Amino acid sequence: MNVFQRKTHSILLLSACFASLTACNQVKTEPTEAQQPAKQARSIQVAHAGQGEQAESHEHLAALEHREFEQFEQLYVTENGTYSIWPRVLAGFQLPDDIEHASLQREIDWFARHPGYMQRVMERSDPFLYYILNEAEARGLPTELVLLPIVESAYQPFAYSHGRAAGIWQFIPSTGRHYGLKQNWWYDGRRDIYASTQAALDYLVNLNKSFDGDWMLALAAYNSGSGTVRRAIKSNRKAGKPTDFWNLKLPKETRAYVPKLLALKEVITNPELYNVSLRCIPDAPGFREVKINSQIDLALAAELADIDVETLYRYNPAFNRWATDPEGPFRLILPPEAAETFALNYAELEPDEHLRWTRHKIKSGETLSHIAVQYNTSVSHLKKVNNIRSNNIRAGKHLLIPVSSKKNSSYALSSSQRLKKLQNSKAGSGKTRVTHIVQNGESFWEISRKYDVNMHSLAKWNGMAIRDPLRKGQKLVVWTGKASKQLASTAGPGNTIKPISYTVRNGDSLSRIASRYNVNVKDLHRWNTINGKYIQPGQKLKLYIDVTEQSGSQG
Repeated sequence: MNVFQRKTHSILLLSACFASLTACNQVKTEPTEAQQPAKQARSIQVAHAGQGEQAESHEHLAALEHREFEQFEQLYVTENGTYSIWPRVLAGFQLPDDIEHASLQREIDWFARHPGYMQRVMERSDPFLYYILNEAEARGLPTELVLLPIVESAYQPFAYSHGRAAGIWQFIPSTGRHYGLKQNWWYDGRRDIYASTQAALDYLVNLNKSFDGDWMLALAAYNSGSGTVRRAIKSNRKAGKPTDFWNLKLPKETRAYVPKLLALKEVITNPELYNVSLRCIPDAPGFREVKINSQIDLALAAELADIDVETLYRYNPAFNRWATDPEGPFRLILPPEAAETFALNYAELEPDEHLRWTRHKIKSGETLSHIAVQYNTSVSHLKKVNNIRSNNIRAGKHLLIPVSSKKNSSYALSSSQRLKKLQNSKAGSGKTRVTHIVQNGESFWEISRKYDVNMHSLAKWNGMAIRDPLRKGQKLVVWTGKASKQLASTAGPGNTIKPISYTVRNGDSLSRIASRYNVNVKDLHRWNTINGKYIQPGQKLKLYIDVTEQSGSQG
């Protein structure tokens, strides 16, 4: 059964669907054997592979529909029970559901073949769906829009596209700024769940108005830009062709974009037809907003809320660094219970306890930029807290500097730590990791030609888009198939691979030497034609090392 044959079937299943989706347990623990029926009732799973399986599922639904209410309440509603959010979502659907188009069926088939994907995106959306649904309903918008972040980013708040789009709503920098999303060194409002949702829905409302209430065209414009859609409409009108979404000549990505959203609507409406389990997301707030009075160390905030730092970042992905933005917003969003804990503990916090401070004595030749990098802060903040108006500083004077309470690795989802993890992720076998120091005027194209790599891959390895600007002195990771000897002979100030001669010492092993210089044991074998795993004290080894990866403690 496909999307075009489901009409009467959906009516028969509606009451059973509602019963199955209405109640869910707020306490997210694995059910005991005696509670297994409750787990079954949280989702509808009807395999569409064969009639036998469908018949069993229909019997199960019928049993649910005719069960005595007392027994239903005993099995599916607890003292702390709440209602599932899905009936509310379904009730607000407004987009067309009678479309017959091959691209729509292809997208439906994809979701049906990947039920695990649906589970992952629902799990990521769990804390935020209630808030987004409330905002959509308050504006009278189609509730299909709460599914749009699945299409945009799979509800991944740290998603960053090749087109420089960020956050669950995938705003590019300029559109984000136009809709009031601040972006600076400390904070990126495009990843702020609270602020970006407001901006995205405002943007969609404006697009819908500009296309005379046609949501299909508005959604296409959200993906490809209103100019692209208007040019396609103008072209069709001139050629005497229909100007609806399905007849426009739009970019390939946009032609698939709207069908994906409609496919999600279909799968969410009729999960039993597509072997998809709807995660029981409560129809209750998934987070609470708490106010803060000034910049605060995120590790301290997590401690006050009695949660780990990673959880704090996942609810507040807009914060790029180890602390909130000194210029605001002065709020955090937290799991409801954690918000209560935070509020109680924060009330006891003294104003001077939000951050740790240190005094730095300025050395000859130092600049504000050097000092800011050293202490993981921004030049503008250094100038503000020290009442400095120009960029000139004098050796011997002292600066007051805010510093993190934990080591950098403790802030695992900060911008720098996420980049470090990405850059350390190996990009295929047989590749050599090289750190390239960007020279003045260099581009992704020039650097990619130097190392014989794909320009888009180079940007991806470094969490960037090819249109992102490069700074002189910036370090880029390159995974290249060139041998280290070949790289070492490549001229140019940006090349960081250098040959060294190492004399084996007592107690050395190949693995210890490889670890000391951040190289691979296989490379040691290749560079020195070593047979076996044994080496002798006094033996000379040739190494090709990345000088930027050395700690200075090799001896």
